[in-house]
Amino acid sequence: MKVSIIMGSTSDLPKVEPAVGILKDYGVEVSVRCLSAHRAHLGLSKFVEECNQNGTEVIITAAGMAAALPGVVASQTVLPVIGVPLSGSVLDGMDALMSIVQMPPGIPVATVAINGSKNAAYLALQIVGINHPEIKEKLLEERKQMEENAMAANREVMEKF
Repeated sequence: MKVSIIMGSTSDLPKVEPAVGILKDYGVEVSVRCLSAHRAHLGLSKFVEECNQNGTEVIITAAGMAAALPGVVASQTVLPVIGVPLSGSVLDGMDALMSIVQMPPGIPVATVAINGSKNAAYLALQIVGINHPEIKEKLLEERKQMEENAMAANREVMEKF
């Protein structure tokens, strides 16, 4: 099980680290790179080609502002690509969100919320879980725990009133 994460800048690392932790907690091998679509396009293309050949199942991309990275990656692979729009500009991530979500037909990028690397990791796990039952089972267990926690919170509120 392998997921790759590509960010456009080292300043994006704090927003990407939660996804790395979640994936590793599930036993997924994670490759993390900092490869700008604009400033390191040859290195980016080389890494995407490695992903196409080395058993990577999903690529998570995180970028802000013009956020070309997810689309450039998606144009070079048929692996599922998940885009994480990042805040950091005057537009607080809306520019990145609009850039990532508006891909042309045939080159899709699944897009999560601004700074939503945790959900990118969970979406990657759901995709990986299609072929790895142990991941699917662990996700189901975690969802069950979420429900139990929510119901416990509901009981506390009911008892209070």
